[in-house]
Amino acid sequence: MKSRIQIAIVCSVALLLPGCWKENMGSQPKVKPMQQSVFFADGTTARPLPLGVIPRGGLRLDSQLYFGFVGGKPAETFPVHYPGPDDGPFPLRGPQLRRILAHGQGEYGIFCAMCHGDAGDGQGIIVQRGMVPPPSFHLDRLRQAPPGHFFDVITNGYGAMYSYGDRISPADRWAIVAYIRTLQMSQAIPAGQAKEIAAR
Repeated sequence: MKSRIQIAIVCSVALLLPGCWKENMGSQPKVKPMQQSVFFADGTTARPLPLGVIPRGGLRLDSQLYFGFVGGKPAETFPVHYPGPDDGPFPLRGPQLRRILAHGQGEYGIFCAMCHGDAGDGQGIIVQRGMVPPPSFHLDRLRQAPPGHFFDVITNGYGAMYSYGDRISPADRWAIVAYIRTLQMSQAIPAGQAKEIAAR
């Protein structure tokens, strides 16, 4: 009986001892982000995504919302779903539209005004310091351009303008496009009619 108790005690101690050994997880062999690697030929530990991999939240099925195109052409209207399928269509009036326009104005001020100017005339502060001016949004060609054109230019860049696709979310790009349309309308209609529209 005594030997069984001794065996039980020895077994219990043998099972408990590994749990008492404190291993600092920081001392385990591993690679840190952006650390140099001798294992891979390119010398980096950060591996590129395999071709065809879509990151979580990266599936872009709505081509109008995410790319500004419908049927391979720039979208003639604002997105049917904005900014997502559960949020309904792009608002055309009322407080929701005012909120989007105010947000678009803020984003425009951050990303666009330095080149395109506060009024969209292409006379931003960078242009005043010598950069080639971008075209005015008030040219007939751009007044008649569909909203999808502006969305595509913001996303992919055009001419001297580089892409903002990785800096501005799709919903914010559409808000900027809506604000650009407001700038265009502000220069194209009489002041009295503009006040009447703003009151709606």
